[in-house]
Amino acid sequence: MTARGPDTRLVATPVVTGREVLLVVPALNEAAGIEACLRSLLAGDPRLAEVDVVVADGGSVDDTRRIVARMQASFPRLSLIDNPQRLQSAGINRAVRHAARPRHRYLVRADAHALYPPGYAMRVADRLAATGAASVVVPMDSRGTGCFQRAAAWIVDTPLGSGGSAHRGGRRSGEVDHGHHAGMALDWFHRIGGYDDGFSHNEDAELDLRLRDQGGRIWLAADLRLDYRMRPDAAALARQYWNYGRGRARTIRKHAVRPRLRQVAPAINLLLLALGALLGVLGALAGSPAMMVAGSLWPMVYLSALAAASAWMALRHASPCGLWAGPALAAMHLPWGAGFLTGLLRRREPKAP
Repeated sequence: MTARGPDTRLVATPVVTGREVLLVVPALNEAAGIEACLRSLLAGDPRLAEVDVVVADGGSVDDTRRIVARMQASFPRLSLIDNPQRLQSAGINRAVRHAARPRHRYLVRADAHALYPPGYAMRVADRLAATGAASVVVPMDSRGTGCFQRAAAWIVDTPLGSGGSAHRGGRRSGEVDHGHHAGMALDWFHRIGGYDDGFSHNEDAELDLRLRDQGGRIWLAADLRLDYRMRPDAAALARQYWNYGRGRARTIRKHAVRPRLRQVAPAINLLLLALGALLGVLGALAGSPAMMVAGSLWPMVYLSALAAASAWMALRHASPCGLWAGPALAAMHLPWGAGFLTGLLRRREPKAP
């Protein structure tokens, strides 16, 4: 992911010192990009010289740790800690427990495989101070290089792909219910107990739910954007969305909240497809054309929607790569729905690794 876009509308002058900021970067086998990520985070604002930066390593077996250790000679406020639980949520919690000092007022979270524009961390902290929000989140603009990646990126930021979620390509700053985490006021982080470090996915949405329940405000800074690289193929995308669905179900089970329509739509779609297939099989066994036709109705509607999405993206972007949009949607919708349904049916909460 690549973050971009300064904001001069809300913060005319710096309002936060570097000593007040704790920057945490969870990492696991990120040797290919960790140095470029850290150098991008530590450039572009003189206040960054006073920012404490913590890399929480989940047991990398590549050169990630060696690279960070070497960089400490140039960046004395850079530190490396172990994250035995390996999950990002656990790494951030551990970094706050071990590295946070009374002078720290703001937590900034960054991704080890991302590149950031000059001064990004301080702009996030400035925005927290200027808005008075408990958390600042940023929208993601999906990107891709291969044909499948590009089509998936084009379709995911549409209502068909994300259900209109504000942090997926959103263009308007303001209060939201949830978004991709960028920064948080540390007093709020401590107040709600940080992340639930048993969550491997959906940990940010689960934290946002607790934050809002206690009166915290979440601000979407639409100008501080992230370029997000989609998974390279259908199988990888399906695995990702399976985990997303299970994470969302776990959040719903934990807090006994009612999901939104856009969150249950993939599960409803999957159930209708399964019902249609069952009617088709029963109709064939019973020799009932009427039952077979009834069973084919929803699958035909869904297939038509996928075909329309492919044609729409191909025409909109004047590229045959857009024809992969339909398969990409299926690789998101169906595994998400399956993960969500199986997550709801779990009798026990899974333990963190």
